[in-house]
Order: sequence, then structure tokens, then C-alpha cells
Amino acid sequence: MALEIEGTIRQLLPVQQGQSARGPWAKQEFVLEFPDGNYTSKACFTAWGQDKVQDLAKYAAGDKVKVSFNLKSREYAGKWYNDLQIWKLAPAGAPAAPAAPAVSAAAPAAMPSAFDAPAPTLDDMPPEDLSEDDLPF
Repeated sequence: MALEIEGTIRQLLPVQQGQSARGPWAKQEFVLEFPDGNYTSKACFTAWGQDKVQDLAKYAAGDKVKVSFNLKSREYAGKWYNDLQIWKLAPAGAPAAPAAPAVSAAAPAAMPSAFDAPAPTLDDMPPEDLSEDDLPF
């Protein structure tokens, strides 16, 4: 599941490094503050891998960024843990990649939506014919 959010970096935590059976690893966590309705919320994101840690090093606390991330969960000893793993970090307001190709100028115009028309009024209703009653009783 890929998600995006914009906010302000509030805290950069220290880089953590280690050695696993597959080789060296590095990660860095940071706290992002973002608008949540009338209030602000904070979430801790993780930059896994040396390349993501280097991307994060370009920013400082107080910088506004757009974070693209995956939500991951894992179980350990009967408890579940969530992890917000970033896969892209960009300055806030950066243009997003187009999701679909642009429509050419030669393409036909889209059909108008039902929401474009005004709501009907009583004057728009057909006249009531009292001479014919189609009720079964």
C-alpha cells in the first residue's frame, strides 16, 4: 500500500547501522508533523537503506516535505508493530508524477455530470392527473 503525506519535519533521530547475514544496513527515523483536521498530528517514519538515509540528510528540522511511504505491520511475540517506511522524499509542493496520460485536445468533451444540472423544483414536476388512479385498492 503506497501513501503520501505532506508535513514539517520536527525531529531527525540518529542514524542506526549494523551488520546482518545479508550485509551492512542503515536506517534513520524522523518525526513528521502534519495537519489532521483542525489539529496537527505527528508520526514517526523510517528511512531504510543507505540511499534513503542520504536522501533524508538533505533535509533539516523545520523543512516542509512530501513523504511517499508504505505501511507495514509485523507480529513479534504475540504483539503487532507498525512501520511507516518511506520510499520517496521530496520538498513540499513538488509536482506529483502524472497518474494517467493527459487527454489530447482532439478528444471528445466529457459528458456533463448529473451534479452540473440545477435541482428540480415543483414547477418542473408534471401536472397531476386525478382522473386516473393506478393504486390497486
